[in-house]
Amino acid sequence: MASKPWGGRFDAGTDRRVEEFTESISFDQRLFRHDILGSQAHARMLAHVGLLTDDERDQIVRGLSEIQTEIEEGRFPFVLEREDVHMHIESALTEKLGDVGRKLHTGRSRNDQVSTDVKLWTRDAIDRLVIGLVHLQRSFVQAAERHRDVILPGYTHMQRAQPILAPHYFLAYVEKLERDRTRLLDARKRLNVLPLGAAALAGTSIPIDRAFTARELGFDGVAANSLDVSSDRDFAIESVFTLTLIAEHLAGWAEEWILWSTQEFGFLALPDAICTGSSIMPQKKNPDVLELIRGRSARVVGALTTLLVLIKGLPLAYNRDLQEDKQPLFDAFDTVEACVALAAVVVDGARLRADRIAERIDEGFLDATTFMEYLILKGIPQRTAHEVIGRLVGLCERRGLKRLADLTDAELAEAHPKLDAEARGVLGVEQSIKAFKSYGSTAPDEVAKQLEGWKARLEV
Repeated sequence: MASKPWGGRFDAGTDRRVEEFTESISFDQRLFRHDILGSQAHARMLAHVGLLTDDERDQIVRGLSEIQTEIEEGRFPFVLEREDVHMHIESALTEKLGDVGRKLHTGRSRNDQVSTDVKLWTRDAIDRLVIGLVHLQRSFVQAAERHRDVILPGYTHMQRAQPILAPHYFLAYVEKLERDRTRLLDARKRLNVLPLGAAALAGTSIPIDRAFTARELGFDGVAANSLDVSSDRDFAIESVFTLTLIAEHLAGWAEEWILWSTQEFGFLALPDAICTGSSIMPQKKNPDVLELIRGRSARVVGALTTLLVLIKGLPLAYNRDLQEDKQPLFDAFDTVEACVALAAVVVDGARLRADRIAERIDEGFLDATTFMEYLILKGIPQRTAHEVIGRLVGLCERRGLKRLADLTDAELAEAHPKLDAEARGVLGVEQSIKAFKSYGSTAPDEVAKQLEGWKARLEV
């Protein structure tokens, strides 16, 4: 048991099956840079308060850097007996430095050490993903610019509803991604509080300076309650919740573009580079990347569910259950980062098929709501106007007409006296688009302002 940092109390060795069951080195070794970073800051703090000499501090910092190089170059042996990345690094340091290495763990526990490492890892992952989200936002803005004059059918209940400008559609996803981005940044603020120094659960009698360590590691403050620190995984759950929303937003977008790229819709041309073919059907061009983005949202939802169930009913403070936080956290970030990066590739390469869209844009009576609002502006109550236009749509369908504009002046006047020749000025999708006025609507001037605003904000 001499190889175990906690082995002094035990007389018998650990059963091999227990070692295999309890190890985490197979997945937590990716924390090695953050563990070394935290340990170097801890060593500098111990020297700052006089618990290490400057020479001991320098030996430890240098030894940890050497271990990092060995890991990065693939020369570091990972073995089951040392359980996790933290014990591997500390044991290797002790082998290098002897008793000087044994001093590193002064004033800390693996509980607060692990929490610190995972926070540092999550902070870096958030920072990377924020950059990825901005890149994807830029791709949507550029798509809006490319398709500035295209009019699309907007849908509710997957039924044609009202006409919208294509830039208005693309900017809707920019808005969603902006909420996702700011949620990540908000989570980062709450995450960025130092756990180290809380020790196992009650703090330590060693005169450490936690504020010094916080400054060294770029934390905004120090966690105030050691008992809370030992059990806290809120930061992981909040981060993965935000990742789940990102994944769900991407899944909805992917589903939309999968439909739009079908022969039935014909709205969208996808680049060959993101599609695959069939092993048996020579004509096929399958949107596999979009399908996998849609499918992988399930993994992120699963990660969130795992973390929520993991902490359910755990008593204060630390419990070994919390070792199971890392795999869902790592996988959720890995999955969403990959999906965001590939989504940008898809958006950059796809093109709306404006000619195909235009061929059918008048189907579905997309101008009916604007026609109703014309009557409202003429003083007709909304419910009355709704009924009048609804009857006209029904008349068109019975007569096989595709457009309200195909009705005669007499038929319009018979439906309501206010539907005179002037009323035709809002019929048709182009006229309907021009009639919009409200802030945030698909009105051409509003969309142009929004587009220019996003171009400035994102430096497109």
